[in-house]
Order: sequence, then structure tokens, then C-alpha cells
Amino acid sequence: MRKLRLLAFLMLLAIVFVLAGCIENPSNDAASSEEDTTEPSTKEGEKVVNIGYSGPLSGPAAYYGERTLNGMKMAVEEINQNGGFEIDGQTYKMNVVALDDKYLPNETAANAKRLIQESQTPIIFTPHSGGVKAMQVFNEREEFIIAAYTSEPAITEAGNSLTVRIPPRYDGYMEPFTTYSMERFGKKLAALPTASQYGKDWTETLLPYWKEQGGQVVYNSSVDFSKDTDFFTMVTNALKKNPDVLFIGGPSEPTAKLAEQARKLGFDGGFIIMDQAKLDEMKSITGTYETFEGAIGVMPLVNADYPGTPEFVEKYKEKFGETPGSEAGFHYIATYIFMEAMKAAGTVDDPKAIRAHMDEGIKQIPKEKQVYTIKGIGEDGGFITDSRVAAVEEGEIVPIEMEQ
Repeated sequence: MRKLRLLAFLMLLAIVFVLAGCIENPSNDAASSEEDTTEPSTKEGEKVVNIGYSGPLSGPAAYYGERTLNGMKMAVEEINQNGGFEIDGQTYKMNVVALDDKYLPNETAANAKRLIQESQTPIIFTPHSGGVKAMQVFNEREEFIIAAYTSEPAITEAGNSLTVRIPPRYDGYMEPFTTYSMERFGKKLAALPTASQYGKDWTETLLPYWKEQGGQVVYNSSVDFSKDTDFFTMVTNALKKNPDVLFIGGPSEPTAKLAEQARKLGFDGGFIIMDQAKLDEMKSITGTYETFEGAIGVMPLVNADYPGTPEFVEKYKEKFGETPGSEAGFHYIATYIFMEAMKAAGTVDDPKAIRAHMDEGIKQIPKEKQVYTIKGIGEDGGFITDSRVAAVEEGEIVPIEMEQ
């Protein structure tokens, strides 16, 4: 009997150790999955320069984050496949070190500190204004460039010497978005944008402008896309005010679902789409542009006519099995620009020198890589790019003229 009890005890002990091992493994996997790298193969004598990325790779904004990262990865893979780049006889290849921040600014700041300490990244990309602002607290002190994919004007107005704003400022959209929507649908606006800081900033710019043009704001609220997945109640409350136009926006996927909900509830007016959401990506969610009839937003990249757009779209579709949005295109060309700036500066690890040579880097981009035509970099640190907008009319994308 004692032997049987001893045997049973030993078997139980063995099971406990096995389970302990199983419990440890998932946490290790989770830790490793936080970091996404594109470590290149190198030949003897070649060196690797790490480029950082912190963005939403999980949660409701993951679709958006993945596509920003795809543009970087595509550029880096092309650069490395072509042998990397050379500075003073030394060959370098690039490696993207990407961390998930779940769209939370405090996570972006923590990721940035990890990236500069562990990977010595001279440049860190992030695709949301909250994350940019969180890094601007210490990036000049820690000496790394913020590659800011946000159209928030305050990002560059802050005077941060190591911030580069990649897309055009969103305040240039106020006039064409307002004029088109008022003329086609009317002057009563209901606001239901994302509850993020970016959404608040957009709202604080659009709503006063709308009123200045003789419009009326009949409803003003926001949606927390990180928590809200059913928009029935909030959309119903907005529609009770009989708006002619809904101002919506945030990541493309939930924005599309909100618009679809509005249509199901009988809304037949127009949509002003803040520039984070993309019309073509929204169509991929609903399957048709009919849902967004009368919507005005930024011109989808696949409908643009920049010199390098057709080749980029074709390569992206072949690689990722879908058409690219502007976030992928801007991250693609920005990665090439930073590489050329490093070459012009003669360094891969001096952020101040790299930043000082950004304009020279822009001028070196060949036409076949110009997914967007970037004319230079302004004194405020923003890329100088023409803004283009479009509307959905009878199920088609139609370009809308705007003042530059």
C-alpha cells in the first residue's frame, strides 16, 4: 500500500512539473510576440541599423497598425535585397524592430525607451498623435527622431527639433469637406468621431469652422473604439437630431461599421470622414461604396496618380494580397527618405545630423519610388505634400478640387 501511495505521489509530482513547464511556455511566447523584427541576412563586414516602430498591432486599431508597418517592411526588404546602402565604404542593411502599443500613448513611451535602450534605434515611427506627444516629452533628451504619421498640426507646432511629420496637416481638409457636404446635403452636423486625442483635436478644428460657414452642430459626442463595438444607441441618439451630415472617423474598420449602422437606422445624408479612416479600406469592410454615398475623405492611394503609385500598388498586392492604403504608402516612401538622409548625413547613428539632411534625402528619391510626391520638408518639420480629397458619388470615387 505504501509503495502504491509513493508511486501515486511521484506521478502527481511529475504532472505538476509538466504543467509548470506548460504554464511558462505561453508567457515566453507572448513576450517574444511583442516584438516583430525583420532581421536581415548579412555578409561579412556588413552592419545592421535598427529602425523602431511602436503602433497598434492588437485590438480594434490593429488593422490600421499592421498596414503602417507593412509599408515600412516592404521598403526595408527592397533595400536589403538590393544590397543595402553604403556610407563611407561601409555597407548597412536595415532592420525594423516593431512593438505593439495597443494605441495607448503610455505604451508608446515605454516602447520607445525599450527601443533606444535595447536596439539603439535612431528613428522611431508611430502612427498616432497620442504616441507622438508621449515621445516628444523625452526624445530630444534621449536623441532619437520621431517619424510621426499623424496629420495633427500641433505635432510640428510644438517646436520639437527631432520630430518629422509624414502626412499633410488635416486643417487643410476643413474647407473642401465643409463646402462639399453643405452644398450637397445641408448645414446640420452631428459629430461621432473616435474618442482618441486625435479625434478630439479634429473635432475642435472642424466644428468651429462648420459654424463659421453658417452651419449648425446638432449633436456632439464620440466613440471609444477600444471599448465600443455596438454603435446602435449612440447613432440612434445622433439621428434623433435629424442631421444632414455625420462627422465620423478613427480606424477604418470600426468607422465603416458605424456608417453601416447609421444607414441601417435610416440615415441618408452625407459623411465627413476624418483622414485616419480611408474610403477604400472602409469599402473592403462593407463590400460596397454604396454605404458611403456622399462621403468625403482623403483620396484613396489606389485612385491617385503619383509617379510611383502603380508599381507600389502592384507589388503590395502581390506581397500582402490586398490593395494598399495611404498609411502603407507614406511609411514606404518615408523609410526610403530616412535611408537617403542617412547617406547624405554620412551617419546612421547621429539623429541630429540625419534630421538636418532630410531635405537632401527627399531630393534623392527616384520617381519609381514616389508613391507620393514630397517636395521637401518645411521649417516646422512636416513633409511638403499636396493634399488630395475625394467623394463617393454613385458608387464611385470622384476627385474633389481643393485649394493648395
